Amino acid sequence: MPLPTLLTQHMVRRPQRMALLQHIAEQGSITRAAKSAGLSYKAAWDAIDELNNLAQKPLVERSVGGRGGGGAKLSVEGERVLRLYQRLQALQAQVLEAAEESGDLDLLSRLTLQTSARNQLLGRIERIAGHGHNDLVRLRLAGGQCIDAQITHDSTLRLELAIGTDVVALIKAGWLQLLAAGQSPDDGNNCLSGTVEAVVEGDDGPSEVRIALPSGQTLCSLAAPEQVAALKLDTGSAVQVQFAPSFVLLGTPL
Repeated sequence: MPLPTLLTQHMVRRPQRMALLQHIAEQGSITRAAKSAGLSYKAAWDAIDELNNLAQKPLVERSVGGRGGGGAKLSVEGERVLRLYQRLQALQAQVLEAAEESGDLDLLSRLTLQTSARNQLLGRIERIAGHGHNDLVRLRLAGGQCIDAQITHDSTLRLELAIGTDVVALIKAGWLQLLAAGQSPDDGNNCLSGTVEAVVEGDDGPSEVRIALPSGQTLCSLAAPEQVAALKLDTGSAVQVQFAPSFVLLGTPL
């Protein structure tokens, strides 16, 4: 299966996170790999989540609480991507050298933006339905689950969206509402089911709940401690998240 363009661009633009794959392959430990890559333990987990979410199949397979703070190894797909990344490094050096010589490096930097949205999920458009000035865009995620995004028709045209287009769905952690397993979502809302991967208590703030989807992708939600307690959330607990289609932003390659 061809590597998605969005993941390929990420490989070029985020070398530190991609280098994390190499360290994981060599050391088999998230803690040691994070240290070698110059990342905090939390940043390493976030990086792995992002890489897995942007790929059609998970790149890293993890086990919580393993030797060195959590075991990890590359999947077959992860090994393939790492080999590709190593080849891209040589090409990238040549391109950057040419861009610097032509004076275009500053322009390229301005055109390459990052986002503050914690949740970034790769999806493929399978339906676009018009609703007045808005379009309801149906995305099929890796693993088969679907979500809807509501955007303006002008945005559909500007992004040149069409059936079969790969896009990244961006959803802020605070926009996800946790539901008990089996609880019915509000009408018209997206609803994804998964299991709790970890609950990280905040310092005088909401807790961060990491949710593993069946596809291997990971969502991050924020919840008040009392909500976490009411839903009896713990590692391995079944849980759902709901969010309105209007809370889903879509991104495409430049």
